[in-house]
Amino acid sequence: MPRLSAVLAVLTLALLALPAAAQIAAQADACTLIAEERAGSLEHPWGVAFLPDGTALVTERSGRLLLVDPRTGDRQPVEGAPAVAARGQGGLLDIALHPDFASNALVYLSFSEPRDGGTATAVGRGRLVRDGGGMRLDGFTVITRMAKASGGGRHFGSRLAFAPDGALFVTMGERGDRPRAQDPFDHAGSVLRVNDDGSIPVDNPFADGRKGKPEIWSIGHRNPQGAAIHPDSGLIWTVEHGARGGDEINQPRPGRNYGWPVISYGRHYSGLPIGEGTSKPGMEQPVFYWDPSIAPSGMAFVTGPMFPAWRGDILVGALKDRLLSRLDMENGRVVAEERLFEGALGRIRDVRMGPDGAIWLLTDSPSGGLYRLTPEDGVCG
Repeated sequence: MPRLSAVLAVLTLALLALPAAAQIAAQADACTLIAEERAGSLEHPWGVAFLPDGTALVTERSGRLLLVDPRTGDRQPVEGAPAVAARGQGGLLDIALHPDFASNALVYLSFSEPRDGGTATAVGRGRLVRDGGGMRLDGFTVITRMAKASGGGRHFGSRLAFAPDGALFVTMGERGDRPRAQDPFDHAGSVLRVNDDGSIPVDNPFADGRKGKPEIWSIGHRNPQGAAIHPDSGLIWTVEHGARGGDEINQPRPGRNYGWPVISYGRHYSGLPIGEGTSKPGMEQPVFYWDPSIAPSGMAFVTGPMFPAWRGDILVGALKDRLLSRLDMENGRVVAEERLFEGALGRIRDVRMGPDGAIWLLTDSPSGGLYRLTPEDGVCG
């Protein structure tokens, strides 16, 4: 631990010593936040993961995997990423490092996989290795995939989150085919839980395959594009898109049904009601919901010494409303919402706590950016 603390301290000092970039300020309840663009001209970036040396791997929806240096803005392509179906909302999507990345160099990617019959969400892994003066992903192999491919380019889900026990959670959208989310023998509209090699944990709710697909953890989800592990409990939390309303924060439990499309707090884009109302026996209620929709994507729990007043709060990026939502959490409940940088940065696709203790964002556009958020006075709260 002392060695890790020393590494983090050096990384923080190095980042703080960078030349000043263009800054955008936002007034929050506990502090003034400063956003600095650390890398620009990214083509629809979707996910970011920080390497131990402070550089970052960034996915672009078109299919490129980039090694980005947030200290200089330099970037170079990383070869070896899978072929993707880059149309609609599909493409190269989320990225996560294995918990033991320092020893095994394994990188995980989610993507829309081209298959007979259309496309489907898939997850694979490869080993990050040096290749001359650059990097490449070696031996990329799919470890889990949606069983049924379908047409269209909507609702791939695709967030990845490793739990403390080493299990990997994967969110799956219902591909715009609503009834699929209620079928426990269909991966669409579910949260999956697999081991790091794609095998099935023996304590999964449907591990024997008799009542559902063995990979499935929970069902009844629409399009969950955010997922994060709670820093204290180690439990998975997700955020998903509603239709015109009904975006949801959920804390998925094993074998539970989260209602879509039978219950929802939103309406269809036509304005017509969804399903049977907002509740039904045997279906779970969200922890929090938005109506109208903000179109949520990436999410993270706040940790680290820069943000003591926000520890344990949830950060959610919004695409439609172009803001960062901070959900004030107390005893597992949302007690207030604070909206930051509304309209100032663009469509916020991913949110991460960085190894330097700062908040990092990706904005989704043809010329998106990687942003670093810090308190103006060094500490928030």
